[in-house]
Amino acid sequence: MTSGTHDYLEDPRNATILISINGEMLLRDDAKVSVFDSGFMLGDGVWEGIRLHRGSLLFLDAHMDRLFEGAKAIDMDIGLSRSEMVARIRAALDANGMTTDVHIRLMVTRGIKSTPYQHPKVTITPPTVVIIPEYKVATEGAGLRLATVHVRRGAPDVQDPGLNSHSKLNCILACIQADKMGADEALMLDPHGFVATCNSTHFFIVRKGQVWTSSGRYCLAGITRANVLDLSRDNGIEAFEKDFSLIDVYGADEAFVTGTFAGLIPVTEIDGRAISSEKGPVTTRLQNLYKDLCEREAGA
Repeated sequence: MTSGTHDYLEDPRNATILISINGEMLLRDDAKVSVFDSGFMLGDGVWEGIRLHRGSLLFLDAHMDRLFEGAKAIDMDIGLSRSEMVARIRAALDANGMTTDVHIRLMVTRGIKSTPYQHPKVTITPPTVVIIPEYKVATEGAGLRLATVHVRRGAPDVQDPGLNSHSKLNCILACIQADKMGADEALMLDPHGFVATCNSTHFFIVRKGQVWTSSGRYCLAGITRANVLDLSRDNGIEAFEKDFSLIDVYGADEAFVTGTFAGLIPVTEIDGRAISSEKGPVTTRLQNLYKDLCEREAGA
């Protein structure tokens, strides 16, 4: 893979970061969880990716909403209040002396089990809370190449794609297939054959000045996705959440993906079809609007 949605500049400081496990600070090489942990054993848990920019945890309320709603959906009591969780994140950042250009992976699993078995009743500890803060500055490449894969985003009665769970095997399979096809990210369809999302980001196209993204029924409730939709509508750009097919994608004027880590990333090629040889005007405008939004959020 020559490019990707999570490419970043290597930073030697990451070799000695302190990681928080249940409030205890451990050096990177010493940070470990039990083989009986629900997350390791079953992918049973929820997580968030959060950016620290100029001292501010960007869009923190939205991230906490999604984390606690996800935990409630899987009937897991995190064991911490929202304010206590934020304090624990801040403690990890303070322990590392971090102030900006940091990406945080916050993971909460159901806890340690007495034996390998999926039923929550054999969980014998409170939830495991892991906070990994790393110095990460996204690199800007020439644009992404996407490939449509056979792996679908499932219906909510199978495994609701709106749940930000540790169980990501379908996305991993999609990622692997796209990589084997020489692409940077997988474009995934919904059960009806309409475009849903990518394996780790949300997908948008631009047609005749309009911004389109999927209906949202078969993808995670993306925070950057929602911000981009709001920014579009607030700045006179027509934006729609709707069903559309690959035919609409292949005829698009521009395409881009969104995510917490890198913001907006332009897409130049999909299934071997050139979308745009350079970053388009709508993508460029939205990138700038999103950067301004992050600065305002940090200033606030």
